[in-house]
Amino acid sequence: MSLLPLIILFVVFWFLLLRPQMKKAKEHRELVAKLQKGDEVLTNGGIAGRIEDLGESFVTVEVADKVAIKVQRGAITAVLPKGTLKSA
Repeated sequence: MSLLPLIILFVVFWFLLLRPQMKKAKEHRELVAKLQKGDEVLTNGGIAGRIEDLGESFVTVEVADKVAIKVQRGAITAVLPKGTLKSA
């Protein structure tokens, strides 16, 4: 009977903290795995650009005409809808 509060605390901890964090990490892994050349992306630093080249662990992102930077795949936080960069 004395273990019941400890077990309840662990279950609450699991559902409120660990499970949502694991779900978000899984969604990010899927997003990074589905990147394609030509996708418009947003990085952790807030830089928006279009993917020019994909490597094993790095991505080349064109941020302006003839200006490209290399970022790690994990630094990509979002894939933007097509045409987002032209409207900005």
